[in-house]
Amino acid sequence: MFKRISLFLLTNILVIAMISLVTSLLGVGPYLTQYGIDYQSLAVFCALWGMGGSFISLLLSKTMAKWSMGVKVIPPSTQGGAEGELLRVVARLAQAAGLPKTPEVGIYPSAEVNAFATGPSKGNALVAVSAGLLQRMDRGELEGVLGHEIAHVANGDMVTMTLIQGVVNAFTMFFARIVGFALANAMRGEDDRRPNYFVQQAIVWVFDILFGLLGSLVVSWFSRQREFRADKGGAQFAGREKMIAALQRLRSTHELVAQDNRAVAALKISGKPGGIMALFVTHPPLEERIARLQRGA
Repeated sequence: MFKRISLFLLTNILVIAMISLVTSLLGVGPYLTQYGIDYQSLAVFCALWGMGGSFISLLLSKTMAKWSMGVKVIPPSTQGGAEGELLRVVARLAQAAGLPKTPEVGIYPSAEVNAFATGPSKGNALVAVSAGLLQRMDRGELEGVLGHEIAHVANGDMVTMTLIQGVVNAFTMFFARIVGFALANAMRGEDDRRPNYFVQQAIVWVFDILFGLLGSLVVSWFSRQREFRADKGGAQFAGREKMIAALQRLRSTHELVAQDNRAVAALKISGKPGGIMALFVTHPPLEERIARLQRGA
């Protein structure tokens, strides 16, 4: 827990420092003036903070995943045992997917049956599997899981989701500040020259949350479509029967999917069932994913 809190604080401090420096270098002025909102300055401000934070997180994604999940990277020179076989399977799948470089391969200590891929580019990626997955899956099922993760890398899903999240963040900040200024301005007294700062910030905070929730619906929908594409890619690279077998194994062990690290939850091959929050989940139901592959969709 201390490690994750430290990582969260360190990442946010770096984001604030980097974006503040860029804002200063670009000469972006305050978006609130004596005449009201400077919409051009507000748009630049929101784009820098919304997109900038997402891209800095993307650049740090491999390091963050290794540290927060305790991933042990397998040395590329490893030949024997289960680790050597894992390296060879990933290398073969990466070649089939046309990746410019084989991703790093690692194992993280968890009883959950899961895996994830992350990294800032196709040539700088990490594929990690849980210790629980290695214990519970046979060779064919493992190939299906790794094919799915390699498909995420080949499809550029990490960059795509970063772009989508960044755009959502920027629009959330932009409209929350417009609404906050408008409502605070409507609530000011007759003798007040400008809206109360604290009232305005409180309103902005509330609408940041509301618009952020609406934006997460968009991000989650794209994430679910991304999973279908990765299943299709996994079936292409590893074989359709192996991909189906992997998902069926995941369905029988879904209670072992951990919820203790939300930072990489969307990157994994499987997530917890959505229930009443189905619109906010990052993964489609395993039954639907299996059915699509069985239909050849």
